[in-house]
Amino acid sequence: MAEPVVPPAVRWDGRRLHVLDQTLLPAREAVLTLEGAEDTAAAIRRLAVRGAPLIGVVAAYGLAMEVAREPGLGALERGAERLRSARPTAVNLGWAVDRVTAAARAAGPAQLAGAARAEAEAIERENRDAGAALAQRGADFLRGARRVLTHCNTGELAAAGRGSALGVVAAMAERDPGVRVLVCETRPLLQGARLTTWELAAAGIGHELIVDAAAAGLMRRGEVDAVLVGFDRAAANGDTANKVGTYGHALAARAAQIPFVFAGPTSSIDPTLASGEAIELEERDADEVRHAAGALLTVPGTPCRNPAFDVTPAELVTAVVTERGVAQPVNRQTMAALLA
Repeated sequence: MAEPVVPPAVRWDGRRLHVLDQTLLPAREAVLTLEGAEDTAAAIRRLAVRGAPLIGVVAAYGLAMEVAREPGLGALERGAERLRSARPTAVNLGWAVDRVTAAARAAGPAQLAGAARAEAEAIERENRDAGAALAQRGADFLRGARRVLTHCNTGELAAAGRGSALGVVAAMAERDPGVRVLVCETRPLLQGARLTTWELAAAGIGHELIVDAAAAGLMRRGEVDAVLVGFDRAAANGDTANKVGTYGHALAARAAQIPFVFAGPTSSIDPTLASGEAIELEERDADEVRHAAGALLTVPGTPCRNPAFDVTPAELVTAVVTERGVAQPVNRQTMAALLA
């Protein structure tokens, strides 16, 4: 299998953060240089930076850079608030900001900036290690599956390291080069069509792109061995939020009697929420639905809904794969065990 040639999604040079602008991929590779909380929050908000694990890493560095520019508790609190409000659904964002804030406060005024930087670097290292570990656990769990359907983008573009669900796919393909991936396009912003296909092509992994609506029929026809997706926030009971369309794939997988698996780091589990009913689901600008690649798709001014996420109930989930282990069956007890 060919060595991946996808550029790193994030690079820290010790002072500034360099990230790929994912809104331009795959047509153009452009790197954004971020210097503080404001530009980092803006990059997250407009999806130049995306993917729950990567959002956490980048937000951590955004806050560290903010207090390096202006050491003090005022800058720390202002930067933290700006970053937390960038996007609501992925728990990694607030989790990472809270970790950097706590480390900086504990260090005291004289060491505040250095402690913030060290914590951000630790979060990046942990994310890389988590991606490597969960990839192997996922490949073990799905041993024998050769036709995998995935949704959105969950690979090296969505994390500091190997990624989540697409990292599992890469580990599966290393063991069995015959593994093939059905890639859902992921409307409205086409993260599957633009980003996942780009990563799979770079890694030499066989794949085919399908429209989102084709997934259920292909499962019913027996052309899918397992559905494997990442996640943005899992509640304590195993209800899980992911890119909109995931819930429909879970229903179709249940009807076809094939495994439906979430894969992601434990930092994406939110034990403070009892169930998926408490997860805040982002709704984005209607123009993302009205347009594609700048072209109007409908009657001008057509009213649109644009929920960016949906919640899959735990009873539809075969397993949740993390770097610490696999929750199966998925319930409050098995999810809690992942965090113990």
